[in-house]
Amino acid sequence: MKKVILVAGARPNFMKIAPILRVIESCEDVNAVLVHTGQHYDDNMSETFFAGLGIRNPDYHLGVGSDSHAVQTAGIMIKFEEVCLKENPDMVVVVGDVNSTIAAGLVAKKLHIKLAHVEAGLRSRDRQMPEEINRLATDAITDIFFTTEDSGTRNLINEGHSNGCVHFVGHVMIDNLFYQLRKIDDTYAVTSPVRSLKECLPEKYLCMTLHRPSNVDDRAILTSIMKTVSRIAGEVPVIFPCHPRTSSRIDEFGLRDLFIEEVSDSHKISSGVIMLDPLSYNDFLCLWKDCAVMLTDSGGLQEETTALGVPCLTLRQNTERPVTVEMGTNILVGYDMERLSLEIKKVLNGEKKNGRVPDLWDGNASVRIVDHIRRYLKEISN
Repeated sequence: MKKVILVAGARPNFMKIAPILRVIESCEDVNAVLVHTGQHYDDNMSETFFAGLGIRNPDYHLGVGSDSHAVQTAGIMIKFEEVCLKENPDMVVVVGDVNSTIAAGLVAKKLHIKLAHVEAGLRSRDRQMPEEINRLATDAITDIFFTTEDSGTRNLINEGHSNGCVHFVGHVMIDNLFYQLRKIDDTYAVTSPVRSLKECLPEKYLCMTLHRPSNVDDRAILTSIMKTVSRIAGEVPVIFPCHPRTSSRIDEFGLRDLFIEEVSDSHKISSGVIMLDPLSYNDFLCLWKDCAVMLTDSGGLQEETTALGVPCLTLRQNTERPVTVEMGTNILVGYDMERLSLEIKKVLNGEKKNGRVPDLWDGNASVRIVDHIRRYLKEISN
């Protein structure tokens, strides 16, 4: 029996790990150990959260918490090393590009444990992004790579990695998206307040997320974005689950009066930016899957909107997910607020960008990943 440790550091990581864990647990020759580093503390990550993903609670919770990049990465390494020494796994599997990804990867390689990276090879070419450093460093030490799009495969080959260890498998985030879509109509999958809010919305409405420091920590940029969105919201409502970091900057920069924070469920909502507390995955999915346009700086939402054919306007100067622009429904608008307004008007007038779902974004990436892992572990043991 081979043993694999799956590492996650935040809620989005678990959405990528969950499909892989579900597949592994159907196998008789691989045992999975689930580790939550605690990189991001989240009140919503209760037993209900894991049950909603169709997985068990983590076997280990390292409880590292937030801190500077250096302190957090070091803390994860120290505690994860203890887990690896105790469990003696054949492989460590990391996902994405957070500090937990590189921290667990470094520990694995220094203990001579094989390392697999899911969502490997993505590149923004922007080394000011901490995530880009994590991506580059993790891929430099990885043994087996799983890519979500052709650009990831090309990047890894161009960086000198062997074709034989790079596998284009599709995207586990899309596996999770389809899994949750099948559950969205269940009685308890979406909370009553969100169902009530959706019933009050017109046929056309927008959704927005904003959390990257480059957008929310700069007073001029955040003010420009919020004032532009507020003007647009005079014609069509904008649903805005607000990240705590963004909320604090909104207060600091005196922008709170641009939003509606209390919505009565007794009347239709025709306009306004409706600020909400952060929502669970299914609550927000229930809202954005039917929206006219998604405004975001999130990497994952660029992909998920492409998978469902929802127009997406990305408030970033670059993206490490170029397939969503080249093939999907995503448009990079950067900080050009005139273009943001123009693109929204085009969609509302029925002129949305035509996109298609990328190859292998079919809900079976996790099956392909586990097949490759099992084959790889068998080969190296012979």
